[in-house]
Amino acid sequence: MKISAYTLNSFAKTKEGGNPAGVVINADALSEEEMRKIAAALGYSETAFVLQSDVADFKVRFFTPNDEVDLCGHATIATFHAMSELRLLKPGAYKQETRAGILGIELQNDHFVMMDQALPAFSEMPDKTELADSLHISASQMEEDLTAQVVSTGLRDIMVPVKSIEILDAIRPDMKKIEEISRKYNTVGYHVFSLQSLYGAVAYCRNFAPLYGIPEEAGTGTSSGALACYLYHYGIINDEQAQHLIFEQGYAMNRPSEIRASLAVKDNCICGVKVGGSAMDLTLAEVEI
Repeated sequence: MKISAYTLNSFAKTKEGGNPAGVVINADALSEEEMRKIAAALGYSETAFVLQSDVADFKVRFFTPNDEVDLCGHATIATFHAMSELRLLKPGAYKQETRAGILGIELQNDHFVMMDQALPAFSEMPDKTELADSLHISASQMEEDLTAQVVSTGLRDIMVPVKSIEILDAIRPDMKKIEEISRKYNTVGYHVFSLQSLYGAVAYCRNFAPLYGIPEEAGTGTSSGALACYLYHYGIINDEQAQHLIFEQGYAMNRPSEIRASLAVKDNCICGVKVGGSAMDLTLAEVEI
């Protein structure tokens, strides 16, 4: 059976950049097993499947090559950018039903997408020495004044602060150990970051999620939302800065990505989380399953 899918690169800063995702529109007739096969055949970190919804404008399911996940930021960007570029949607506000809840989408001009994420949940603080060992760095190369912590705005990730871009780019992770630690803390993976940047961003990041078949990802929306909340929670950014954040990712993979985030805050509390970006290189693909 042949299935039509679209592919595009979310959060791309250049034509060579971004995080590739698959999008299957009008997926109601597909079984869960067929969705898994399509995601595996495309081989991207996530593929989104758009279905009808009784409670929102669309229901969207997200599959890695290995499993279904509750939410995926870059695949959401890909989905709504694709539907906009194909003229299936006009600029405006929409709702998507996901396993992480019903989340708002703002489709702007030029196919730019901003998506709501869940309010942050701050959880365990893994041992830095254990994390450093899995990244083949020393604990002294991690930021002394910042803790490593599990944070979620829809997916649980471990925020891992390191001192510099140089350290971050040189990391050669032990994927098996990251899998074990991710399983231990029930997380998707690690979001490793430095407060240094190349082009004025708030942080420079790498994301490792081997437990879900993703050794490294070039642009991660959900993790960027969680990191934005982490930085506000620990006083790295103030109320004004929180409204307009940019994260750099993918440079270590030669796939430059730019992810935007915006927090709504009131009385020192986060009351809204948005992450957004654009995409490039919309292409139609035929998948045989």
